[in-house]
Amino acid sequence: MLKIQEIREIIKLIDQSSIEEFSYESEGSKIELKKGNAEKVIIDAVTQPAAVVQREVPVMQPKAVETIEQAPQVEAPSAQAETPQVEDTTLHKITSPMVGTFYAASSPDVPAYVQSGDKVKEDSIVCIVEAMKLFNEIEAEVSGEIVEILVKDGQLVEFGQPLFLVKVN
Repeated sequence: MLKIQEIREIIKLIDQSSIEEFSYESEGSKIELKKGNAEKVIIDAVTQPAAVVQREVPVMQPKAVETIEQAPQVEAPSAQAETPQVEDTTLHKITSPMVGTFYAASSPDVPAYVQSGDKVKEDSIVCIVEAMKLFNEIEAEVSGEIVEILVKDGQLVEFGQPLFLVKVN
């Protein structure tokens, strides 16, 4: 079976060449690459006669990359622009430790971990940030009262983006 690095190298070589189709078969593994409008990579790995794994991976042509690089940069609306401009030194921002999806509760049918006005301790769970199908519980980091929730349930958040304002005790 081919290693993932070898497959990536083959994809890169085919992508940079003028070859439109490529097929490779060895020891129960088959790789088929096709370029064009319906670009896709099909990788069949057969370890036993009954087990077949199939994946489709898009292949980018250099023209598509150039188009993306030349696209005008549009800034997404920032949650920071919506935050109140309070210069209170007792307010602490709980920020996202990663890029992911913000969830106020562990599931849609249960109440949110915290709401504005709730008291929290340093180890209180305030939300979940899902990244790559892993659900990461975010703790308050400080003791105090939740003043404001800066993001909405299901919203994508960036690394370092403020999620909550906490009035520190």
